Amino acid sequence: MVDQKLYSLLQVYECGSFIGAAGKLSVTQPAVSQHIKALESELGVKIFDRSGGKLYVTRPGKQVIRAAQKMVGLENALIQDLKSTGSVDHLTVGVTHTAESNPIAQALAAFSLRNDGIRIKIITDAISNLYKQLKTYELDLAIVEGRIRDPSLKFMMLDTDYLVLAVSPEHPFSGRSMVTLEDLKKEKLILRLPNSGTRNLFIAHLESNNISINDFNVILEVDNVATIKDLVRRDFGVSILPRSACLDEIRRNKLSVLPIENLSMVREMNIVYHNDFLHKEMLSDIVKAYNETAGEYLRR
Repeated sequence: MVDQKLYSLLQVYECGSFIGAAGKLSVTQPAVSQHIKALESELGVKIFDRSGGKLYVTRPGKQVIRAAQKMVGLENALIQDLKSTGSVDHLTVGVTHTAESNPIAQALAAFSLRNDGIRIKIITDAISNLYKQLKTYELDLAIVEGRIRDPSLKFMMLDTDYLVLAVSPEHPFSGRSMVTLEDLKKEKLILRLPNSGTRNLFIAHLESNNISINDFNVILEVDNVATIKDLVRRDFGVSILPRSACLDEIRRNKLSVLPIENLSMVREMNIVYHNDFLHKEMLSDIVKAYNETAGEYLRR
């Protein structure tokens, strides 16, 4: 259904080269080049620009790629719906880097085991990219922190989470019930990257108290939550993390967590899906599996 030229286009975009795309598609490099040239001729735009030995996507090229992603996603969704005949045999679920560290993966595994025949593919990415992949039907569902206003998407709350200060069990804060912002200013902070929801929520609460992130000693910015937890556990610094991402470490006494005075950093965790998602009954089952898994974490 979808023109093969669009598959070539998307592979060139993902691989960053014509040769890499050819290898992925098991065709020759000239064939891929011809597909791109034909697309550019049909649409009357230049999609890629080769400057300095590198391949760049032009502004109109970005529009073409977004449209191609949506067309391929719609085709995949249609094929899945036709195969399902009222049921579903696989789901592609996107989760944020933070969500990857809490019981969500185990909950999805439990859901799959409970529903024999359903295969789940988990994609981990930044929250902004997950929304883009939802819009192009590359994802069936996404599990994210917070929610946005978008009439094409619906949200089901999975859990309520809150941010805490995570420290090593050997840190002087470990035995305390709370810390102040003045205490925190004296510490070495290890934070998520600036585009993360965790960091943005922390900064928003600081600003509500007329405090800037620049007032703190941020020594490292790390994308991977597991790496941050390992650094904190080894007492290289302290961090602001969702409590749900630290449950296993709390249970094993690998991390201590405590609130920060005047910062009530609460947020929702939601399942996001398209208005036209056909299997809404599955969402309640996923929530149930998550609640059971989270409960087991706390009882261990």
